Amino acid sequence: MPTIKLVLEYDGTTYVGWQRQPDRPTVQEAIEVAIFGVTQTRVPVIGAGRTDAGVHALGQVASFRTGRDMTPREWTRALNAHLPASIVVRSAALMPDSFHARHSAKGKLYEYRILNRPERPAILRDYCWHIHQTLDDDAMNTAASHLIGTHDFSSFQTQPTENEDPICNLQQLVVAREGDRLRIEAYADRFLKQMVRSLVGTLVEVGLKKRQPESLTTILTARNRSAAGKTAPPQGLFLIRVDYQ
Repeated sequence: MPTIKLVLEYDGTTYVGWQRQPDRPTVQEAIEVAIFGVTQTRVPVIGAGRTDAGVHALGQVASFRTGRDMTPREWTRALNAHLPASIVVRSAALMPDSFHARHSAKGKLYEYRILNRPERPAILRDYCWHIHQTLDDDAMNTAASHLIGTHDFSSFQTQPTENEDPICNLQQLVVAREGDRLRIEAYADRFLKQMVRSLVGTLVEVGLKKRQPESLTTILTARNRSAAGKTAPPQGLFLIRVDYQ
């Protein structure tokens, strides 16, 4: 039975997240409904990450197994014909039986987008966090540098969670300014529940001079969510890609 890998792009605004929930719209359910529309069989779809309500993706990865014999291009075209406008299959691939969208992943890149100007956004309101006070992105980058490496990131994990391992290897955390827009990129081998949004919320407090950059070390070692800043809103977060080796 072939294993199919999908690379997905979606606008998470109208969904309560990736994971299937009773009587509520989710990305996982929409994908499974599309597969049923193509194959007339119900199969479970596994996502590389469980994005939260309102979070978007440019490169989410999903996998499923089916007895239907189709080429990758046929899968892409058939599924897109059954999916809503807010979700699209960017590509499909036939994978070995050992492939698993979540367990086989070696790294994920997230991007968080901030609009940093006095005026509120109109077009971008569902795709960024609007902060009207000027952010010190240099201080935010200094703070971010204290978090790079393999650490216990319990201070940036929202509870409750099923994850019993809080150790992550955060390889990149960079704040880039482009005029009145800030882009925060985070790359790690794995992320905890709402970890990126917690990191962003804490870095923003540094950018607003509410915390010193050096305080991030103390927050990290506290291993307590209450030590860190607030959780950034979901609409600014994008899952950019998932890497496999």
